[in-house]
Amino acid sequence: MISKVELDKLLPQIEQDRVEKTISTTDSRKFGEAICSFANDMSGHNKPGYLLIGVNDDGSRSGLTADDRLIQSLLDFRTDGRIVPPPAIAVEVFKYEDGDVVVVEVQPHFLPPVRFNGKLCVRVGPRKGTANEAEERILSERRSAFARTFDVIPCKGSTLDDLSIDIFKLRYLPSAIDVDTLRENHREIKAQLASLKFYDLKGDCPTFAGILMFGSNPRFYVPGAYVQYVRFSGTDEASDFEFEHRFDGDLTTQLGQMDEFIKANVVKMVLSELGGEYAFNYPARALKELLFNAVIHRDYQSNAPVKFYEFSNRIEISNAGGLYGKARPENFPNENDYRNPALAEAVKNLGFVNGFNVGVKAAMAALKQNGNREPIFLKEQPTSFSVTIFKK
Repeated sequence: MISKVELDKLLPQIEQDRVEKTISTTDSRKFGEAICSFANDMSGHNKPGYLLIGVNDDGSRSGLTADDRLIQSLLDFRTDGRIVPPPAIAVEVFKYEDGDVVVVEVQPHFLPPVRFNGKLCVRVGPRKGTANEAEERILSERRSAFARTFDVIPCKGSTLDDLSIDIFKLRYLPSAIDVDTLRENHREIKAQLASLKFYDLKGDCPTFAGILMFGSNPRFYVPGAYVQYVRFSGTDEASDFEFEHRFDGDLTTQLGQMDEFIKANVVKMVLSELGGEYAFNYPARALKELLFNAVIHRDYQSNAPVKFYEFSNRIEISNAGGLYGKARPENFPNENDYRNPALAEAVKNLGFVNGFNVGVKAAMAALKQNGNREPIFLKEQPTSFSVTIFKK
């Protein structure tokens, strides 16, 4: 984070592509657009940008008294899904005699383009607004050069014909892009896909995220890209199984089918042992969040599927790939990181999850509210992750 000495030097400077000043404490749209612009780092400084709240254009303080509500509203931009992929920001309050200055430091994102409510915001010098076609292409190609995660790596050997363009245009685009941009979007299909991280322009082929989300046959390129559901009659895998189903195909379709399957085939009303009242065996919200968590975070370079096993007394969900990046056994689930950030962004845009870094905690809260035992997470293994959810 910037120091107070550095901030003192920054305050008198005019607004530029790395600095924005405002005296508003409630303009969330302005905050979001500024954070999104700094994350895109259109000018390529590879340095953080700063949103300065409580500061007039000339650098003088406005007399702001910062409170916890303002700080939390700014921190919410990291996780609430308005900005995708989620930005890396830090917020700090600096005290002056004539008022507080709240500084939001925004790091350039390694996975551009970044969007705020579906809009690709950029700053070039004092100009700020929505990226034009050329700027959007620059950001897409910059991502290709610095791709670090499997999901944005080009899927060599695949072509545009391997994707269902109808699913992308009719199902995904309206959920990911704001209405005005969508109305004016006349870019060729490859550029549209690339802007959303589903196509690699340099490699002239879909990324693995594109294959997984819209592929006509994802398992041709990613053999383990499916979810295996099995219902066993007993308490272990040695018992007979009553039903088996494979969720196979593009995730845009399959995630919706998993959601409906959980509600129709797994969640049931059961008679409570206490008081003779009926209750749910499992809360649908918890199962959905934990299953989708496995789909988003799994290691797709493994040939093993996500396992969704229902026993007579519990459900076990497991996936290849342990905790990733900043997430560690000692800080889980409070700290999160994404093995497949483009995939996580796509699932959020489609509305299957409500935000970032909240799914596991939301599932645990739903289980507690429903009266289920606390789930057990097997999180110490480097190559796998699993959760056990106990039946009520």
